[in-house]
Amino acid sequence: MVQTIPASKITLYDLERRFQLKQTNESSFFKEWQEELPPLTDIEKQRLTRIQATVANLERRSLLENTVKLAVLAPLLDLAGLFLPPFYVSTEDAVNIEATDNNLIVQGRIDILVLKEQLWVLVIESKRAEFSPKVGIPQALSYMLAAPDRELPLYGLVTNGTDFVFLKLVFEDGPHYSRSRQFILDQDQDLAKVLQILKHLAKIVAQTATT
Repeated sequence: MVQTIPASKITLYDLERRFQLKQTNESSFFKEWQEELPPLTDIEKQRLTRIQATVANLERRSLLENTVKLAVLAPLLDLAGLFLPPFYVSTEDAVNIEATDNNLIVQGRIDILVLKEQLWVLVIESKRAEFSPKVGIPQALSYMLAAPDRELPLYGLVTNGTDFVFLKLVFEDGPHYSRSRQFILDQDQDLAKVLQILKHLAKIVAQTATT
């Protein structure tokens, strides 16, 4: 009998056991977030300061999931150039993935999906501020596993508005993934690093997809 569960209930154990997903800790696997990153302009730095001020104001109440998208993610995607060609941003895309043993179907909706033509570029999962972004990692990975094109690496981002974790998934020789360190909005220059990584990933994908 086929079992259907929501992506929000999936665990890393489920993904490892039912979808043969494996984690790698090799630093060379996900070097994109550790490489030399593009510099930011003074205007970009000012925009980031404004985002931080906005979040500080919103945190006085409850930073809801939709507010995260509006106040944090939208400006970051804009600054990274992901609203402009060759990219396209879509929201609430329904996805299903089926386990290799055909006995489990995972259903859900991607919060934000960045595409280049039909190529999935970046899957973004946002959570309420009360939750660690780690709780969204299995859900984001389940969506990434549903990507129709498996020839190129796929990237993910999980955030609760103040904390950010990047993911990379490669399908060659079975699905393998790795994660970045956790970036914190008001710690050092972490928000700037998040934007720099987004810009770097956008450049990599744009170049790779056209070669």
